[in-house]
Amino acid sequence: MNLQTNYLGLELAHPIIPGAGPLTGEVPQARQLEDSGAPCLIMNSLFEEQIVREQRAAFAAIDEAEDSFAEALSYLPEPEDYRLGPDDYLSRVTHLKAAVDIPVIASVNGISPDGWREYPKLIAAAGADALEINLYHLASDPQMSAGEVEERLLASVRTAHDEVDIPVSVKLPPFFTSIPHFVSQLEAIGVQAVVLFNRFYQPDIDIEELRAEPTLRLSDASELNLRLRWLAILHGRTNLEMSLSGGVHSATDVIKGLMAGATTVQTVSGLLQHGPHHLRELLDGVREWLSEHEYSDLAQLRGCMSHQNAPDPEAIERGNYAMVLNSWTAG
Repeated sequence: MNLQTNYLGLELAHPIIPGAGPLTGEVPQARQLEDSGAPCLIMNSLFEEQIVREQRAAFAAIDEAEDSFAEALSYLPEPEDYRLGPDDYLSRVTHLKAAVDIPVIASVNGISPDGWREYPKLIAAAGADALEINLYHLASDPQMSAGEVEERLLASVRTAHDEVDIPVSVKLPPFFTSIPHFVSQLEAIGVQAVVLFNRFYQPDIDIEELRAEPTLRLSDASELNLRLRWLAILHGRTNLEMSLSGGVHSATDVIKGLMAGATTVQTVSGLLQHGPHHLRELLDGVREWLSEHEYSDLAQLRGCMSHQNAPDPEAIERGNYAMVLNSWTAG
């Protein structure tokens, strides 16, 4: 059975990838993931704030909610709480490349074009096979229009893309007025793939201490449907490769992602909950399902339930909304 997948110019044995998280930045865990069949891995993100902290003695906006990021816990930590500085991150890229025989995709998380201009090039020089740009911007400024927010994000991507000669993917939040339009602008810049989607970690409120309380909740399968809808809508409407991220815990989740049009499927929370060996279980489950349903190649499966190919494409868009609301009954 042929599960080979091309993603970001990399020939992968299969499409199930360990996404950016705690397990992919440490050599022992990275080796365990490789032993469990990982075709590549995506490192945890280097934050723009870490870079700025090293460039300046301090940065004034550390407590501003405007610049929350997907892998931060709703509000950014104090500078001393960052686990790795920029130089440490570059060293980690080099060490991981030396420790494993699979491709290593680095990740940067930022929103301002000038905040981390030089680091994509340094990351590529450290040996990364590709770069994932992890975008997140919480638009809290009433004076900034949606168009201005998007142009700021696009300028950041353009800056990074123009600095490197390795493939670039962009990990998006789901909060755009028109995701297809933004993806088309990314394609015009020259990036090779988009990742759908970032997860926004919402803060809770401590009613006794009167403070925002950082919270971390691992994903579950309920988050998958948002990703499936947009993968299905985008499939065939963009030439970019697409990677699903968020809510993948079972082989069934992987199959659904591929049917919607994903090139690859990333998993993080499932690996954190069950360990690196869970990757092998996902892969075995996908192989078993494909064999039972007489698929010989992923090309037969990929995109078969996209908006273009689904038997009922309206259900992917607004039709599903009315159908679900009308299907509910009390008791």
